[in-house]
Amino acid sequence: MDITLGCVFGFVVWFLIRYLLAGIYVIDQNQRAVITTFGRADRLRDATTLDLPIADALDEDEKERYAYPQVRVVQPGFYWKWPWQTVHRVSIATATINMAHDPEDPGANSNGTILEAVTKDQLNIGLSGQIRYGVSDANLYAYLFGVKRPISHVMGYFVSVLRERIANFESPPAPLVANVGDNVGTDGGVNYGVSINDLRKNLRDLNEHMDQECRSSAARYGMVLDASLITGIDPPDEVESALAAINTAHNQVSSDISLAQAAADQKIVQSKRAVEIETLKAQAEIEPLDRMATQLETLKTSGPGVLAAYVRNVRMSLFGRSERAFVEVNS
Repeated sequence: MDITLGCVFGFVVWFLIRYLLAGIYVIDQNQRAVITTFGRADRLRDATTLDLPIADALDEDEKERYAYPQVRVVQPGFYWKWPWQTVHRVSIATATINMAHDPEDPGANSNGTILEAVTKDQLNIGLSGQIRYGVSDANLYAYLFGVKRPISHVMGYFVSVLRERIANFESPPAPLVANVGDNVGTDGGVNYGVSINDLRKNLRDLNEHMDQECRSSAARYGMVLDASLITGIDPPDEVESALAAINTAHNQVSSDISLAQAAADQKIVQSKRAVEIETLKAQAEIEPLDRMATQLETLKTSGPGVLAAYVRNVRMSLFGRSERAFVEVNS
């Protein structure tokens, strides 16, 4: 009898520890979780990711392929689960990775340091930079169950978009300066059509384009590309010296054009000031005549003899100040 009671008591204790105490779990502040019951995630009825704002970045033909179900997300805290349930934890902390890193083959791309690409003028270049990414808690189903290795899909998508952009990149057209030349921009630069120089000058636009194109990664793979920072664009060693010579000539031409424009601007300013000075002198000479004409007009309207009296008084004043007077006498 004692043995039977001991077995029963031991079974109860084992059951409580195995299925009750072991069912308690904790979700940290930088974590989110999804609970599966017999392998099926706890879904929010018929809601899908197409009902969320992240689906706005998808094209119409992509929405049918990436319509993932919405699942119930477990927030940070203490919880308890049944023995037939499984907790799938995910860290939502932002991470940084080299843009040349290949999750499938770490030795690729010079051990994950340089990403190769081809420009529009068939020049092989090396790209270096970083990507900030994180898990989208609005689409945990795609991250946990949609694809096997989400980071591999995201990196592959990013690299394909970047190489496509590099291969078709053209420098934005700049307005021309009149009477200078067809290949001189307003900034004094010369457009030689060297794509690597254009890429370096428009590096900020390239990063913004990548951020815009990768907005759909949250709806595709459940991962958010927070930002891409392309820091270096290097040509092959055999063309580095040629590009350096082109850049030196470009800088020299730009300097000469800037000096010519500065001299022309200075002459224009001097001409404007000379015109203003001559205009003021002419106005200074005309002003007394205008005032005298106004006075004479006023005197004329005052009466028929006023103007004649005014002329006589002026003559008398002039005669009083003169030492000699020559009077014409009719013979």
